[in-house]
Amino acid sequence: MKNMSLRQLYLVNPQGYPSAVATARASGADDILSAAVVCKTLEEALQGVDLVIGASARQRSVKWQQNDVLQTCEKIAKFGSNKTVAVVFGTEKSGLTNAELDLCQALMTIPGNPDYFSLNVAAAIQVFAYQNFVFKHQIQPQNSSNQLANFDELESFYKHLAQVLEHIDYFEEKRPKALLMRRLRRFFGRAAPEAQELAILRGILRNIKPFAK
Repeated sequence: MKNMSLRQLYLVNPQGYPSAVATARASGADDILSAAVVCKTLEEALQGVDLVIGASARQRSVKWQQNDVLQTCEKIAKFGSNKTVAVVFGTEKSGLTNAELDLCQALMTIPGNPDYFSLNVAAAIQVFAYQNFVFKHQIQPQNSSNQLANFDELESFYKHLAQVLEHIDYFEEKRPKALLMRRLRRFFGRAAPEAQELAILRGILRNIKPFAK
């Protein structure tokens, strides 16, 4: 991270942190490790974030918006210098769960040899960090006056939408809540709604059923 000018490290429910071994291996970058923000859940770590990107192997059976690492870093570089972007990496053993992917607005994949491709988390982070550094110094950010809906606004919208669908008895055996809400998340993730557009949708939902937190 420090090699590539990244400094904000968030750790979700880490095992064995702080670690003397990790601090020793940081070798000059231990300031980033010691300043890491520890969170109990991914939702806690993503509070206030404008764009959430999950790192994952290419998903053939699902329809999350997927970009390779170059497309992802270009998107981040253009997103705006006044915006906060979180790139989420899963565990070494199993990566990100479906529930964790649901919290992401897009997925980042790293292409490689299809006959033999296996990157550990550290290698994947380094590939991303390098490409992000390159794009950051090549592309001028686009600071638009039309603000995209951030993570908090989207999560509140999804909860409100689920409450309305329950209120009208839309969920049933053929349309289970978990599957339907996942598909709706993917839909709105691809659409990348602006905050004002989301406010319009929230207004429509409130006319059906007020939001109960």
